[in-house]
Amino acid sequence: MSQFCFSEENEKKFNELKKRYPDIKAMMLPSLWLVQEQEGWISLDAMKFLASKLGLSEADVYSVATFYTMFKLEPKGKYHICLCKTASCKLRGSEAIKQKIEEKLGIKPGETTKDRKFSFEEVECLGACGNAPAMSLNDEYFENLNPKKIEEILDGLE
Repeated sequence: MSQFCFSEENEKKFNELKKRYPDIKAMMLPSLWLVQEQEGWISLDAMKFLASKLGLSEADVYSVATFYTMFKLEPKGKYHICLCKTASCKLRGSEAIKQKIEEKLGIKPGETTKDRKFSFEEVECLGACGNAPAMSLNDEYFENLNPKKIEEILDGLE
């Protein structure tokens, strides 16, 4: 049996969502979002919990959670930085931004600081090509970045 369970608040959200979906199995993505919102990531225990709750196999839940890059399958830092690595951002200076983040935090993409304050990853398009380079910090987006702006943003968090 899974050790994960929804918080009381998220259980209520789940039950409200059920009213909008004619088939509970269609609630896979919103349910995964609820888990990630609650825990900051999606553990195997949480996937087992959702499989049971949605009437699906654990493999079904795992296959969806691992398919979408927006779902995090490992614990992340308090501040999770996602830097766009696609062509528009690269052409407009994302490599210099990446170097500044690595220098400032002492971690490379895919890593988390020892104090779990920061995690950093490179991601596919953030949909801000016209204002590249772009990154997200938790749920906030930053565009038209340069190393000086990155330093200011990070200094504002420490």
